[in-house]
Amino acid sequence: MTSYDVTIVGGGVIGSAIAYFLMASPEFDGRVAVIEADPTYRTASTPYSCGGVRQQFSNPENIEIGLFAYHFVTHAEHYLSIDGTAPDLSWREGGYLFLSSADGIAALHDNHRIQTNLGADIELLDPSGLAQRFPWLNVEDLAGGTYGRSGEGWLDPNSLLQAFRAKARHLGASYLTGTVTDLEHDGHRMTGLTLADGTAIACGTVVNAAGARAGQVAALAGIELPVAPRKRSVYVIDCREDLTPPLPLTIDTTGVFIRPEGGGYICGVSPPEDRDPDAWDDMDVDYHWYDDIVWPALAHRIPAFEAIKMTGAWAGWYDYNEADQNGIVGRHPEIGNFLFANGFSGHGLQQSPAVGRAVTELITTNAFQTIDLTRFAFERLAKGRLVLEVNVV
Repeated sequence: MTSYDVTIVGGGVIGSAIAYFLMASPEFDGRVAVIEADPTYRTASTPYSCGGVRQQFSNPENIEIGLFAYHFVTHAEHYLSIDGTAPDLSWREGGYLFLSSADGIAALHDNHRIQTNLGADIELLDPSGLAQRFPWLNVEDLAGGTYGRSGEGWLDPNSLLQAFRAKARHLGASYLTGTVTDLEHDGHRMTGLTLADGTAIACGTVVNAAGARAGQVAALAGIELPVAPRKRSVYVIDCREDLTPPLPLTIDTTGVFIRPEGGGYICGVSPPEDRDPDAWDDMDVDYHWYDDIVWPALAHRIPAFEAIKMTGAWAGWYDYNEADQNGIVGRHPEIGNFLFANGFSGHGLQQSPAVGRAVTELITTNAFQTIDLTRFAFERLAKGRLVLEVNVV
């Protein structure tokens, strides 16, 4: 039977970030295996992500995570270079623009205070300030907005995934292709796992980083984890009129988002909760959300978008935490060598550097050393200590 000190179930951006940080840690000298069911990542969440990095959250932990993400992607050559060659993450620092109606302006002010106190470079704008800075914006029904002057933007998601994966392997991590079908434990410790082809693996620590299928993996150990795939459709549009200054990643009061991509734009919206079922094996684009919500909102908010043309679309999965849409990070309270890194609900790409580092800290020192993610522990779900996030996109 093969044995590893740490076995990570899931080789997407979260699992690969954990593998990288473990192998790069001077406090870890063990063997790491990453088990990925589909190394082509055809149905993984990461390649279909919009690749955003921001600090405009309402929870301090998420803000700090976003600050580290910005540092990490802008210093990728320090972390992820192999033999002197740095990965090209196609980072673009375009900023986020959150817009608010009168109903949400108090929360926007509260969020801005927390963000700036933690060092994020976020500007608070009233309607006249918004109109002056972004003259293409319709501000008639806005009470204000916040704009990331620096530190926010987007990157190529697959490039970050492949860079984490390549560096982890370069440092000695093993990537195994297989589906985990059984997790064995004695009630206090994980002892091993089995793959669909019958391969048995003994393990010192198991990390659930299985993305949208994390709930299924946890169930193999008899653990209820409220994480399941939720489908999100992204639409590609073209507009003949240039916007000056360029469009940041803009989030409308309706929840519709849009940002530049190539010579056009990508946009989308999260469906209402009562029309957002788990999406097992469903990756078909839902075009009706574009017709019913996205285009009308864009045409109202940015008049130049009254004459836009859809040129493409795709759909992918969120690893959706149905309890509070925030990450679940930490040890199982009874099975101490079983760790969670799940449920990031669309924020996994930007949170992968901080989560990879945090899980490594738990494994090597048994405590968070940099960003305290104690509130994201698994136990909060049973105790009702949910971590609610105002700025969910």
